[in-house]
Amino acid sequence: MLANKELRAMARGQLQGKWTNPVMVTLILVVICILVSNIPYVGGGLSLMLAGPLLLGFSQYFLDFKRGKNPKLEDVFSGFKHLGSSISLYFIMWIFIVLWSLLLIIPGIIAGFRYSMSFYVLYDNPAIGAMNALNKSKELMKGNKMQLFLLSLSFLGWGLCCVFTFGIGFLWLTPYMALSMVNFYEEMIAVPAGSCPAETVSKG
Repeated sequence: MLANKELRAMARGQLQGKWTNPVMVTLILVVICILVSNIPYVGGGLSLMLAGPLLLGFSQYFLDFKRGKNPKLEDVFSGFKHLGSSISLYFIMWIFIVLWSLLLIIPGIIAGFRYSMSFYVLYDNPAIGAMNALNKSKELMKGNKMQLFLLSLSFLGWGLCCVFTFGIGFLWLTPYMALSMVNFYEEMIAVPAGSCPAETVSKG
């Protein structure tokens, strides 16, 4: 596994000269979330229903971006092609995290990191189903949760700076964080050269 500073450096290199579309994807999702959440009476429930497909599309966009597939802006809506599994995954993951949080805050945070790779796994394996995606994420994160925690923590300073830009800076910080996370995921599923494992969660 590469060090966190190397994962971040990779993300900056991947974004160099290519910031426009990732920033636009982030803006599109922010606008959708704001508009939907402000719909009277049904906004909250509708936001929960849309969260899974949008998270899957967001995950797909940045995985494809990292893999050099030149994703289009509309690919952020690709999660709706797997509506049932993406909604199921989001709700099950949310329930598990809430249940762990009922014990104490720390177990809930750990659960969040444990299941953090689930949407990447689902994109790479569309037929795997929600529970298998969660279990695969749990397997991948064994021994890696602390590094992901520290990787997330390393963006705290940037996040505080973005607050002073009235939140506008998050349009650039979010793609940076997303690609760093994708690089982390890709490192975990990397297959050693010359090996032929029976199972892999990576498409290429």
